[in-house]
Amino acid sequence: MIFTDDTEEALRAAVWLVNSAEDPDTLTSPSDEAAFLRAFDYTGRIDRDVAELAGLRRIRPQLRTMLLAPRDAMAAAVNDALAGVTLAPRLARHGTVDWHLHAVADDHPLPERILVETAMALIDVIRAEEGSRITVCADDSCEAIALDLSRNRSKRYCSTVCANRNAVAAYRARRAEG
Repeated sequence: MIFTDDTEEALRAAVWLVNSAEDPDTLTSPSDEAAFLRAFDYTGRIDRDVAELAGLRRIRPQLRTMLLAPRDAMAAAVNDALAGVTLAPRLARHGTVDWHLHAVADDHPLPERILVETAMALIDVIRAEEGSRITVCADDSCEAIALDLSRNRSKRYCSTVCANRNAVAAYRARRAEG
């Protein structure tokens, strides 16, 4: 494990949200939000309304900027995200998730809590100097984010779709040469 479970989960959720903005947009309806909430077990206030969905869509560019920034700029973006929020840090345990940090009260809007959780996760990334684990997908036709949490730093693509497309293209290129 590179980071704690809650840090990895916050990074995965942020990457999912950012990548949902790629063409085609996969966060356009309440059912898309429900799929996100099934994949990422957020607790606290969840409104499941049009305003919350719009808020999730609105934070995607800010999350992308935070995730892909160089280390010093990432630190500045984290500070900016935390500056506008009343923090109420506490340890929490719920469901099957052991003790972890909640930085804001559970009654804050979900998009705000996601921004803060992402900022808190990026603190770990910054302190460990592991920003290179968050990159743009290696597929030239893709702008999605690839999150590499592997021990050997081998993940280059955002998804198996991009990885397979590039593997097939490389195979065809080798066959054409031979």
